Amino acid sequence: MTPDIILIISILTMAVVLLITEWIPMEATALLSLGAVALTGLVSPMEALSGFSNPAVVTVWAVFILSGGLTRTGVANAIGSFVLRLAGSRETTMIIVIMTTAGVLSAVMNNVAVAALMLPVVMDIARHTATPPSKLLMPLAYGSLLGGLTTQIGTPPNILVSDALREAGLKAFTFFDFTPVGLTVMFSGIAFMTFIGRHLLPQRDVAKESAARRKIDWQSQFDLQENLFQVRVPRDSILVNKTLTQIRLGSVLGWNVIGITRGDRTLLAPGRTDMLRAEDRLIIEGRIESLNELNSWHQLIIEENGIDLLGPYSGKIRIGEVLLPGNSRYVGSTLNSIGFRERFGANVLALRHNHHVKRTNLADEPLQRGDMLLIAGPADRLEEFKTLAGFEQFRYVPQSELTEIYNLHERLMVMQVPPQSALVGKSLKESRLGDALGSRVLGILRGSDPIIMPEPDEVLQTGDRLVVEGRLSDFEMLWGLEKLEIERRAQPSIEKMVSADVGLVEAILSPQTALEGKTLRQINFREKFGLNVLALWRRGQAYRSNLRDVDLRFGDALLLLGPRSKLQLLGREPDFIVLTETAQEELRLPKMKLALVIMAGILLPVILGWVPIYIAAVVGAALMVLAGCLTMEEAYRQIEWKAVFLIAGMLPLGTALDKTGAAKLIAEGVVALVGPLGPNAVMLGLVALTFLATCFVPTAALVVLMAPIVLSSSANLGLSPYGLIMAVAMAASASFTTPISHPANILVMGPGGYRFVDYLKVGGLLTLMILVVLMVVMPVFWPLVP
Repeated sequence: MTPDIILIISILTMAVVLLITEWIPMEATALLSLGAVALTGLVSPMEALSGFSNPAVVTVWAVFILSGGLTRTGVANAIGSFVLRLAGSRETTMIIVIMTTAGVLSAVMNNVAVAALMLPVVMDIARHTATPPSKLLMPLAYGSLLGGLTTQIGTPPNILVSDALREAGLKAFTFFDFTPVGLTVMFSGIAFMTFIGRHLLPQRDVAKESAARRKIDWQSQFDLQENLFQVRVPRDSILVNKTLTQIRLGSVLGWNVIGITRGDRTLLAPGRTDMLRAEDRLIIEGRIESLNELNSWHQLIIEENGIDLLGPYSGKIRIGEVLLPGNSRYVGSTLNSIGFRERFGANVLALRHNHHVKRTNLADEPLQRGDMLLIAGPADRLEEFKTLAGFEQFRYVPQSELTEIYNLHERLMVMQVPPQSALVGKSLKESRLGDALGSRVLGILRGSDPIIMPEPDEVLQTGDRLVVEGRLSDFEMLWGLEKLEIERRAQPSIEKMVSADVGLVEAILSPQTALEGKTLRQINFREKFGLNVLALWRRGQAYRSNLRDVDLRFGDALLLLGPRSKLQLLGREPDFIVLTETAQEELRLPKMKLALVIMAGILLPVILGWVPIYIAAVVGAALMVLAGCLTMEEAYRQIEWKAVFLIAGMLPLGTALDKTGAAKLIAEGVVALVGPLGPNAVMLGLVALTFLATCFVPTAALVVLMAPIVLSSSANLGLSPYGLIMAVAMAASASFTTPISHPANILVMGPGGYRFVDYLKVGGLLTLMILVVLMVVMPVFWPLVP
């Protein structure tokens, strides 16, 4: 074993570990792998960057745009809706039609796009036929994956193995070379799901609807009734004539105000500026016990003498002021959405606009051009504001201005944590002290070791003296919350709120979303869309409280309540998919025929062998944009950049495996292990290994790594490489076993109410069946022995 082989295997091992654990983003792993093989001299710099111009990579992103053109013009939607409406109400028929339709569309479209496109249609069919969506959505995802096996552009692994053959000097696969085996596998998968798999699917009613009564039973799935109650605002309450922003029910108690009933009228999804009136009844979703937690704040001992303005800070902490110019990218954002503290390492103590100074409730205040931000932090971090894009005119603020202009001396106070306090042992985040007072805890005086700018996970201890920006009157609002009267006899019902004007539906993040990892509060969901988020379903579990601070993940299902007009507006947002066909983004139907002509125009010369697939795909993508089937911005959003960077970054690793002889060495090991058992045993070993690896490694990266090993193995054994490499491509694309194996699986997880074990149970058996089918069918169409 040469030093180069040891080096490339070490890099490969590290890359696979990082891909499996996802300690860093997968794209970053791919790019680091690219850099590693280039810097170690295993490949030349040109070879390291060749992945970005590789025909397979070009074909992948171009097909994403073509798929987007068919989606935006309504081609796929029209075909899917028409066929699905012929499915009837029998479960077996619906599964066959759904999987067949998804499979046919996935032959020429991105399979994630097909699943996302058909999801609202399938949800509507499930409601109208009183069929649990859990019986239909996994077949939808699996149908889209199976359909991708049938053509050269159906899935990235097919494109990659075709290019691998071309790079090896062999004849590449043509458009329909995958079709005989792919169709056999697809129809075998449909038969399995129809006669066996459907009996293993869970019976979870995420969107159960009675066809006769048309009444929605969302309560059982999300346990809404358990956390739904009503409170009354007393006549003498300090909360009267205060806005929802001022009383901070969500921040202090984690409550979600679904509606305000005033007389015989109910205002749903009230906004931040809506005021409370005496005798208002608030429909609340949350924990009643949160009201009792207010007592823990009453136990705090407020020191009357306060504290010197600069007392909380050491010599390393400075206070400065910076301007937000009109062209700043942060105008219109909030401190929360920016993640100001985490990004810049500084606290915002106050906002000054003209002569008005705001010192509390800053986290969710939209920033305006011309705002002056008073910031505190380590001197080295504040120095960065002198050159940071989006900020101007940074300067340090003298203490005289802090008192005369910002009046901070009036707002600093010290609260001591007594020995018996319920806050002892809780972190600052768990205590929600900052939210309760509308400001941050600026420091913790703990003996002779003060903690400056404490982190949210800092645990409170007995005797801690907390330096906060606030005043005694802020506690009056907390006492007002404590005096809200819970009406235990009046049990609110979500079902009664649903009407011709008010809807209750689910929504999920779209595959092209830019919101993954952000919270509802950061994106100002309620204020922007005017809708209540009642619950969130994630990986088999419902979450119903403190939803505004939960990071959104791809595959989450949000249960929304609000005016139907608002739900339709949400359906036009590219970041969300509303799971009903009536609330979808407006399509460019007049361009439908043009999109079909473009698609036919690029496929015909490819099928006839006149033009390479990558050239035709690029031309077709450009024509889709020029014809107005989708805009350039939409085209960029359609591309799964994660897949593009992953493939382009991993291709040099595959090249290095081949150049160093590592692929040949691994292939010799495969030959020594299973070669004596015959060609079929070799194919079984390679396919089984690929199936197993799809549970952990992204499919595109897996094919890039397996291709040189397969080609070397076939050469050593004197076997035809075509059947082996096609089998590996199909095994990589058949990612059924876990939800994380493929984005299409994650997409249906929330709406279907699936758990991890459901994929293992159904997808595992389907994988075994496809393994058998490949072993029987592949040698028939692609003999292993030339």
